[in-house]
Amino acid sequence: MSEEVPQIFDRLRLRQNRTRRATKLAKYDFLLRRAAMDLADRIALQSRQFDSALCLGASGGILREALATQGCDQIGQLIDSDLAHALVPRGGLVLDEEKLPIKAHSLDLIISLWGLHHVNDLPGALLQIRRALKPDGLFLAALPGGATLAELRAAFLNSEARLLGGAQPHIHPFADLQDLAGLMQRAGFALPVADSDMVAVRYREPLKLLDDLRGMGEANVLTARPRYFLRRDVLRNALAQFATATQEDGKAVVQFELCYLAGWAPRELHSERHKEGEPITRFDETALPKKAKPKN
Repeated sequence: MSEEVPQIFDRLRLRQNRTRRATKLAKYDFLLRRAAMDLADRIALQSRQFDSALCLGASGGILREALATQGCDQIGQLIDSDLAHALVPRGGLVLDEEKLPIKAHSLDLIISLWGLHHVNDLPGALLQIRRALKPDGLFLAALPGGATLAELRAAFLNSEARLLGGAQPHIHPFADLQDLAGLMQRAGFALPVADSDMVAVRYREPLKLLDDLRGMGEANVLTARPRYFLRRDVLRNALAQFATATQEDGKAVVQFELCYLAGWAPRELHSERHKEGEPITRFDETALPKKAKPKN
């Protein structure tokens, strides 16, 4: 019997958050657009064509817009998808990254835009993505990494512990870049690459950061999230701690670590029989298409 995956994230609550924020996402999508432009740039650097592509986390078509802006013409058919129906462009699909109904070896390119950090079974999701790719198919992803909102998370924990005698999680942890690279390798991707870029955003009023996070659809979706309203004194104390710890030129500075993943579905060159009769599949990495190095 397979081990049950811990349900760290409430996927239904996530869908509800994204649905509620869909009509106003354009006011808060600056990080999504930054990540989408970086992904589009990496696709534009490829020397090959991708006849069929799928975008996970379309967010209303942000990646499609970025591809057009970058003049990227390597993609034949791009299928947009999102967990929330309200964020699926016309002709797109409602898809859950945890349960991809995609035929094996059917796509040349899969792009995940800002969605994998809320997946309960990330190793399983990456494995599903790799299996959906054709041999030599490419997977690209952008998601927040371990350094994201670290100071804000610490401020909330410290404030609640001091004023309430205990703390509940308000901001979930994000995977470290090294862990993400290991998961890519574990999922069977060839030539996996993981890199990151730090983005600093300055706020004159720290409360605006919380508004931005809600506007992005990034409100707390932890299964173990508090079921009570945060006391005002706790909130004020947490934001004061955060502002003091991150202040530069009179503004609070929050760090977002944007992590980028890339990997190729291996090309199966030949299979031979082991002496016990088990097949062994070998891969020749030198035979894979040449890939441009991602920008740092």
